[in-house]
Amino acid sequence: MVYPPVIQFETRALALAEPLRVVVFEDSVLLRAGTARLLEKAGFDVVAQACDRDDLVRKVRAHRPDVAVLPPDPDVARRLRDALPRLGLLVLAGRDQAGQARDVLAGRTEGIGYLLKDRLGEDRLADAVTRVARGASVLDPEVVSTMVRARRGDLDELTVRERDVLDAMAAGKSNRGIAETLYVSERAVERHISAIFAKLGIPTGDHAHRRVLAVLRAVAA
Repeated sequence: MVYPPVIQFETRALALAEPLRVVVFEDSVLLRAGTARLLEKAGFDVVAQACDRDDLVRKVRAHRPDVAVLPPDPDVARRLRDALPRLGLLVLAGRDQAGQARDVLAGRTEGIGYLLKDRLGEDRLADAVTRVARGASVLDPEVVSTMVRARRGDLDELTVRERDVLDAMAAGKSNRGIAETLYVSERAVERHISAIFAKLGIPTGDHAHRRVLAVLRAVAA
């Protein structure tokens, strides 16, 4: 059986009965306005735009949005979680900021997204906001691969082969893709993935989401 990659984008904001409420934080006027325009075009309700940290926290508390779109800033992410614990956070980062994901995630495995700006289109942005609002995790495979490489030596519970499989999962490879990369059977890959889930304490449920949780739990704790 071929499973989907770690990262999936499968819903659109326009499919919802009521538009999701979004706050956009970006200190660049052009980037802030451009992001807000894309979100509005996709059917979201951009209830506020913020130009600095304090302004963002004030507007989140006042408007109580479903999702905040923001740059990679661990302090801002922490303050937003304190202000509104159920708020979904979607981080849009530059390629040189992929390594900051662990600090921003800070162990959070639900309602969080971390995407690279230069790999982001209107459809992907809309799908990511929708999934984050629903409590899912949405991560760019390149970001996850960076985090896994940084933490590879810390995953003592996993065997060498299981860590290889986790690396491939982080890169978004299917079971077949992992098998071809590691020159093993798909059945062997399935056994390794089951062992990874068990060792990292991943609950049963949707397989694709479990793969995301496995990677997050391994690198963001």
